Amino acid sequence: MEEKMPAGLSHLFVMVFLYNISSFMVIPAITDVTMSALCPGKDECSLAIYLSGLQQAIIGLGTMVMMPLIGNLSDTYGRKVMLTLPMTLSILPLVILAYSREKYFFYAYYALRTLTAMACEGSVICIALAYVADNIGENRRASAFGILSGISSSAFVFGNLFTRFLSTSSTFQVAASMAIMAVVYMRAFLKESVTAVQVSDKESENNACLLEKGSTKNFKLFGTIPSLNDTISLLRTSSTFSQAAVVAFFVSLGEVGLHASMLYYLKAQFHYNKDRFADLMVINGIAGTISQMILMPILARVINEENLLSIGLFFCCAQMFLYSIAWSSWVPYLGAMFSVLAVFALPCMRSIASKQVGPSEQGQAQGCITGICSLSNVVSPLIFSPLTALFLSENPPFHFPGFSILFAGFAVMIAFIQSIMIRANRPISVCRDNTSNILV
Repeated sequence: MEEKMPAGLSHLFVMVFLYNISSFMVIPAITDVTMSALCPGKDECSLAIYLSGLQQAIIGLGTMVMMPLIGNLSDTYGRKVMLTLPMTLSILPLVILAYSREKYFFYAYYALRTLTAMACEGSVICIALAYVADNIGENRRASAFGILSGISSSAFVFGNLFTRFLSTSSTFQVAASMAIMAVVYMRAFLKESVTAVQVSDKESENNACLLEKGSTKNFKLFGTIPSLNDTISLLRTSSTFSQAAVVAFFVSLGEVGLHASMLYYLKAQFHYNKDRFADLMVINGIAGTISQMILMPILARVINEENLLSIGLFFCCAQMFLYSIAWSSWVPYLGAMFSVLAVFALPCMRSIASKQVGPSEQGQAQGCITGICSLSNVVSPLIFSPLTALFLSENPPFHFPGFSILFAGFAVMIAFIQSIMIRANRPISVCRDNTSNILV
């Protein structure tokens, strides 16, 4: 018999929805703001591409270190506590551009955004996934992760719709307001899922948890900080988790490369502006929302997660290849429809990883995966920023404006090949399971 999801998840979904609206609605506008500040009146700007790539690399280095730490701290001190800091910090850069988009204000935004994103980028979704795993049993976890991704996709749609009909100045003002609302709502309504009893149990138990094997914790403070050995132990102990980590890296590498190249490619090739970017993203978001909220929960009952992961990666790869050879301005809209199936990949990958660890290790596991994804933020600009700038320049080696996007598609193809090899094992962690509140 179907049961309703715990009430706490409803508040989590509202919080994620508000926070993601504030994040997504600035994406179509920031390209125009960057170009106007750095290269006024131009449709191609190598400086903007390289600065965006540098920012991604710095953020990637920071999040690669911070995500496992934040995930681990959320296991110890609670999800709600660890959500507060990154959500609050993310408000500050938005306030700067809400005030002015002039050149020096843009540089101030750029610097502050880079610093805050080192702790904020990916942390909210990382902790949200751990929160869902705290409340949902393994049999329904893939569907629940899909619904969470669907909520993010719906926020993507609404955020881009707001951008489509708001002026640039109003876009950043509304985004800052939504970010503040998300923090206030989270503090007022979200209930903690990691109780004091569970924390006490985790500290007192001495068993064979994946991340606790062979660990030494002389001081409580430093015991909460995951070492490199903890991460390596997890990757080596669970072959399925390590395979999921490889998939996470390559699919993230491809998607980061796509996002870094796509908007500049469309602006240079088809003269897209803020409104057309928003239209394209709305189509992507609607397709993803319908798929994750309706189609994926149905398919998850009859198709296992490993196969859904492969299906999603195949269509993600096909979507990038189509973008790369777009011969007309309407082709990217057609490619956006591939999102109906491409969006299966990330929730399934996260669910597979989640099932390889015990209930007291969910934050650590999701933080580890997010940290590995962050590594792609470091590597991606080194590859895609020069490729994008080179093939959009006046003197490319050969005429192929979408070559960097094609290369991103090859990265996802590697993830697809790896996903075919995954044979998920049952979780081998034997941590004590305080699951009285978990919906199976």
